[in-house]
Amino acid sequence: MTDKNMTVTDQSGIEDKSFWQREYGQYEPNGFLSEKITADVTIIGAGFTGLTTAWQFKRDNPNARVVVLEAMIVGYGASGRNAGFSTKLFGLEPELVLLRWGKEKMIEAHSYMQNAVEYTRKIITDNNLNSDYEHTGLCRISYSDKQLKRMLHTFELFQKLGIGHDMHWMNKAQFQADFATDQIAGGVFESNTGMLNPCKQVRALKHLAERAGVEVYEMSPVTRVEENSNSIQVHSGLGQVKTEKLVVAANAYARDVDAPGGIRNRQLPVWSYQIVTEPLSKAQWESIGWKERQTFGDNRQMLHYFRPTADGRIIMGGGDILFNTSMDSDFSPTTWRHCEQHLKWIYPQLEQVKIDYRWGGPVSTNLDFVPEIGFLGDERIIYSGGCFGHGVSLSHYNGRTIADLLNEQKTERTDFWIVNRKAYKLPGQTLSRIGARTVRQGLKAWDWWEERAIARDG
Repeated sequence: MTDKNMTVTDQSGIEDKSFWQREYGQYEPNGFLSEKITADVTIIGAGFTGLTTAWQFKRDNPNARVVVLEAMIVGYGASGRNAGFSTKLFGLEPELVLLRWGKEKMIEAHSYMQNAVEYTRKIITDNNLNSDYEHTGLCRISYSDKQLKRMLHTFELFQKLGIGHDMHWMNKAQFQADFATDQIAGGVFESNTGMLNPCKQVRALKHLAERAGVEVYEMSPVTRVEENSNSIQVHSGLGQVKTEKLVVAANAYARDVDAPGGIRNRQLPVWSYQIVTEPLSKAQWESIGWKERQTFGDNRQMLHYFRPTADGRIIMGGGDILFNTSMDSDFSPTTWRHCEQHLKWIYPQLEQVKIDYRWGGPVSTNLDFVPEIGFLGDERIIYSGGCFGHGVSLSHYNGRTIADLLNEQKTERTDFWIVNRKAYKLPGQTLSRIGARTVRQGLKAWDWWEERAIARDG
């Protein structure tokens, strides 16, 4: 049993799953659920989606009882481990989204993501959340001529569809002037995006929800969900919630939730890995440019992503992913080594810079790599997943959409085509693993083909 005032440092280091969690300091979780209670809405998962849903629904319904159950601590999963990019990225390649879903749905998706970025920003500014938010934009970069040709096609597609208003083409010389590297062949600057400290943000959302009257229980894993005609029973250790409606917002950890509706075969956990440098000196920052503090993402299939931190470090992640149905795959020394090599390939000026911390964690993906919000069985149970690593703004805005669904309102958000779409279900675990490994190798082969002429160490 957990003492209500017990610090997480007494819980075998679960506060140390990312650089953000380590740097943000000692954390005291709320007490676990230890009794039988009733609620109007219960939410499983205290990440961006779960806490935003809880806060938004409670604001819409001040007299409702809203309960959040978190298996570990707030932000234990992707919400406390991600790189903090608040962007309009959706799914995989835009051309693939267009091919699979068509022009109108692609335009709708871009509009939804624009609203998501602004909604996230507005929550922060309106409520004075201390999450180190900066609205500095995103550079999408290429390394080879083949990648650059493909990116130019994407840029022209966005302009043709009328959804590229904040996108500006940059050639090699412009990148060299702004970022002091010879390795970028060109790309796109997208101005309407931001970045934040995800751990600060998710903990600020917890306090925001609690101030509104939401009850948050941590160290309270859900062991069983039972549905009958009158209510839903949510079991958690010694505790139990009898609730009218339920939201499963556990991201990649949703597979551990024993709920009706076949939730286990709707998504697969995918691991991504990151490193962070020691703080750079003033001279080191001057040697690499990067004065406007933009975020970076390349257009590889196994993409890399980079960003500065508030205390003058560089975070670098990506380059490979791991599909694994085991929820204990946080370590990948090979990927961490690749990230360091790649960062120093782009910036040889940083050859002597040390790596201070390495970490990893799972994100949620599904068979067609497009996010979904849906009902499990009847409309009393709502599920969200498949953000595929682009989830900071998306998961916040999905919380607003889920609150609309809980309110039984028909809005522009609930009409968005990812809501209750007929997503493909994953095959059995063995076939899922084989398929995922095949996809991974195919994506890596694509990158090799486009970059085979580049001399590199990383």
